[in-house]
Amino acid sequence: MTTLGTPLSPSATKVMLLGSGELGKEVLIALQRLGVETIAVDRYENAPGQQVAHRAHTIAMSDPAQLKALIERERPHLVVPEIEAIATPMLQELEAAGVVRVIPTARAARLTMDREGIRRLAAETLKLPTSPYQFCDSLQELQAAIDSGIGYPCIVKPVISSSGKGQSKIDGPDDVKKAWDYAMAGGRVSHGRIIVEGFIRFDYEITLLTVRALGANGEAETHFCDPIGHVQVAGDYVESWQPHPMSAAALQKSREIAKAITDNLGGQGLFGVELFVAGDQVWFSEVSPRPHDTGMVTMATQWQNEFELHARAILGLPVDTTLRSPGASAVIYGGVQAQGIAFDGVDEALRVPGTELRLFGKPESFEKRRMGVALARHTDVERARENAKLAASKVRPRRA
Repeated sequence: MTTLGTPLSPSATKVMLLGSGELGKEVLIALQRLGVETIAVDRYENAPGQQVAHRAHTIAMSDPAQLKALIERERPHLVVPEIEAIATPMLQELEAAGVVRVIPTARAARLTMDREGIRRLAAETLKLPTSPYQFCDSLQELQAAIDSGIGYPCIVKPVISSSGKGQSKIDGPDDVKKAWDYAMAGGRVSHGRIIVEGFIRFDYEITLLTVRALGANGEAETHFCDPIGHVQVAGDYVESWQPHPMSAAALQKSREIAKAITDNLGGQGLFGVELFVAGDQVWFSEVSPRPHDTGMVTMATQWQNEFELHARAILGLPVDTTLRSPGASAVIYGGVQAQGIAFDGVDEALRVPGTELRLFGKPESFEKRRMGVALARHTDVERARENAKLAASKVRPRRA
């Protein structure tokens, strides 16, 4: 039996999010609807989640001493990592000492924080199909890896980054140094290490949201959302839709791969498993132990969106991954570099049938910073995609 307390009282169930951007904000809202006391932590002031939490703190989460001091002061029941740049060895230390429970586990947070840990687990331990890859610590090693077997085209990514930052495709020798420099600039923390992957000729890529939640017997059960298709530009998601059509064989294989990796990571919560698909063949790409940016579409498509599923699962509550309606999402970029921007055209966007908006409230805009998302529902997923993109195009960020 799960018991939940009352916020701001001695009985409170306290959850701390490490990282409080737009995804964390929605998790915090879902937790508050269940009467949870929420603590939002980020590296900058007035992050989206900090605007809605009971309490907010701004620290360098990659600093072990700062992280430990804050957790020991707040004493949350659960710590929920929402970004990669966190001092995960300290989380492991605190979990081992019984100070806090980390979602899904401290080990999973450490492994999935960097692409090296999770790729070696998937390919070398679990023997899941992946693209060929090598890890490199210098431009010279990158060139040698390409020349010795990875070949062109290939994909370069920092081992630690988020939302496709620092990711690029290399089509020939002239692109190698540019890709290395871009990866160094795009890493979440100073690391100087990249992964280079051979290019797979896939038909499409999907996100398979996978939920580990407790069943009536108290044992973890695995649930799958319908597959989410998405378009990425320079590794950054720009639109997504659900469901994405795929063969029964490919869907089954996708679920087997997702279950294998999430069973190994363990714990409770929602995982975003990214997969490449060609016909009935499926390759593992990446996994994050938290809601996924492409999964924002579930705010329009599922009875319980990915944030509600994550909140329920981490609290030990039952989940329902049922699709409510086909739908789509499209990103709204800042377009300008400025503080405290304004948005014109919100009314025009919401006149597009079956649409909703989420404006994240980020205090600073960049030209390619995600500042909002348009959501659309329609019985025809292609019409939903058109409407989501149309609604997004109507929103015009500007300097206030």
